[in-house]
Amino acid sequence: MPRIVNIGPYRPQLLEPERFELLVENNKIIDANIELGYVHRGIEKLFTTKTYMQNLALAERICGICSGVHTLCYAQTVEKITDTPVPERAKYLRCIYMELERLHSHYLWFGVLAHTLHEHEAFLRIMVEREHVQDLLEYLTGNRINYLINTVGGVRRDITLKKAEKVREVLKNLRSLSDYIMSLLDDNGVFTEKIKGVGVLTRKKALEVGAVGPTLRGSGVKSDIRRDDPYAAYGELDFEVITEDDGDVYAKSLVRARETFESISIIDQAIENLPEGEISVKPGEPLVKEEIGRVEAPRGELFYYIKSNGTNMPERVKVRTPSFANDYAIIEMLRGERLENARVIIESIDPCFACTDRVTVIDVKTGRRREVQL
Repeated sequence: MPRIVNIGPYRPQLLEPERFELLVENNKIIDANIELGYVHRGIEKLFTTKTYMQNLALAERICGICSGVHTLCYAQTVEKITDTPVPERAKYLRCIYMELERLHSHYLWFGVLAHTLHEHEAFLRIMVEREHVQDLLEYLTGNRINYLINTVGGVRRDITLKKAEKVREVLKNLRSLSDYIMSLLDDNGVFTEKIKGVGVLTRKKALEVGAVGPTLRGSGVKSDIRRDDPYAAYGELDFEVITEDDGDVYAKSLVRARETFESISIIDQAIENLPEGEISVKPGEPLVKEEIGRVEAPRGELFYYIKSNGTNMPERVKVRTPSFANDYAIIEMLRGERLENARVIIESIDPCFACTDRVTVIDVKTGRRREVQL
C-alpha cells in the first residue's frame, strides 16, 4: 500500500525550509508534491514602496547566493525604463563580477553535493578552496556577499591594474579546483557511481516543464541567455554553452563543472579587453512604460518585469527566479525513482527556496484559493 513520506520543511543539508510530500510504494516514488510558503517576505510589494535606487538593495536580498545577478537584472530593466546608456567599461566589469558570482555558486553546489554523498574529504577541499572566490569578491567590492556592485547606470567600483593582477592570480588557483572537481566526475570518480543514471529528466520533459539553466542544459538543450539574448558585454566575449545529453544528476554535475572553466575564460577575456572610460553615469528620469529584463543567473534564467508610472517609485515589479521554474522539473525527476535518491535529486537543481516562495490565500467562506507572489 502506498504511503506518504515527508521531507522537510527543515532538514540539515539545506538551510531554507520547504516541504516535499512523496507518495511511496515499495520504496519507489510514485508521485511528489512541493509545499511552498515558509519564508514569504512580500518583496514584490515592497518594491513599490521604495525608489528605484533604494530597490537595488532589496533586489539583492531575494537570494543571497546570486545577489549580484539580481541587482544586474533589476538595474538593466530600470535602465530601459529611464533610457540610461551604460558605459562600455561598466558592461565588461559587470561580466567579471557576475562570472565570479557564478563560480562561487557552482563551487558551493559541489560542496553541498559532496556533503550529500558523504564524501567529506571532497566537501572540505571544495569549501576551503572556494574561499578564494569569496575573498576576491570582498577585495573587489567590499563584501563577500550582498555586495551591491551594480547600480542603475553602471557599477560602483572599478578594477584597477593592481586589482586585475589579483584576479588573474586567484583564477590560477580556481583552475586547479575545477580540475579537481572534474576528477570527481571521471570514470573512477567518487561522485560518478552515486549519481549516474539518477533523476533522469529527458529533453522532451525538460522543455515541457520549462526547466532553465544547468537543469535544462543537462538534458541536452543549448539554452543560455548570455548567448541567446546578450547583455552587458557577453555579446563581445567568446564562450561555449555547455550541454550534456543524459539528463541525470551526473549530467547536471558535468554541466556545472565545465561551466566553471568557461567562467574563468570569460573573466580573463574581459580583463584583457577592458575598455577605458567611465564606470557609471547618472540615470535619466523614469518614463511611463513597461519593460522586461532577463539574465543568466547561476541557476538559470532570471526574469524581471517593471511597470513605471513616471514617478521615482515603480508601480509594479514582478520577478521570476530560476528555482521557481525548475520546481516542476524536480517532480518529474522524482517520479519512478527510489526513495533514497530523493535528496540528491532535489539538490540537483541547486534549489533556492527563499526566492521561490509563494503564499496561498484561502477564502474561508468560498474556499477560493489564490497565490500571493514573491
